Amino acid sequence: MKNPWVIIGFITVVLLGAAVWYSSHAAKQSNKGVVGSTQHVKGDPEAVVKLVEYSDFQCPACAAFQPIINDVLEAFGDQIHFEYKHFPLTAIHPLAEPAARAAEAAAQQGKFFEFHDKLFENQKAWSQSPNPTAFFIRYAEELGLDVAQFRRQLRSSVLRDEVRADIAEGRSLELTGTPTFFLNGQRMQIESYQDFYNQIARVVDPSFGQASGTEAVVPAAPPVRFGI
Repeated sequence: MKNPWVIIGFITVVLLGAAVWYSSHAAKQSNKGVVGSTQHVKGDPEAVVKLVEYSDFQCPACAAFQPIINDVLEAFGDQIHFEYKHFPLTAIHPLAEPAARAAEAAAQQGKFFEFHDKLFENQKAWSQSPNPTAFFIRYAEELGLDVAQFRRQLRSSVLRDEVRADIAEGRSLELTGTPTFFLNGQRMQIESYQDFYNQIARVVDPSFGQASGTEAVVPAAPPVRFGI
């Protein structure tokens, strides 16, 4: 009779080998067709005025700030270059990084900002769910994405690394909260929506507010606590 421990050892090696093969195969499949290093930009990519936001999809302050961003982009149009970057605060927002990966999967089909808007508009629903992936798939369906591709690329290690590269960049800048904005490379210190608007307006047009001695009043916006 053969030593049972030899048989058990053999079976264990076979199972471990199969697991390694399956993991490698699944990783290759999830990365199939993925294009890395995708920037998420609105406005004119060549504009001199550059506004960068580091944000977290599970952050309530970031969700509250999105209508403000939209107003600024509507006001200045192609005079500015706006870029969104991920900075999920994983210690307090455990679903923020999976949401960022879902947005990156949508970006592979040209729908980053559409998915971005869905995540912020429905933040309370998916962020309180034990199965947020079901919500992500629903949003993909609503946006007319290829859902099979979206499901596969949700697990992409390339897209995971894209998100983590943004996180590393944010940490190198010593970010501690979201939303955080940089205007032409300088970190913005913001006290109000009006202040945010005025700072951008003065960079776009240095004469802004000088003619009358007052600055334009922008539409009212919900109160926002910065750096959360």
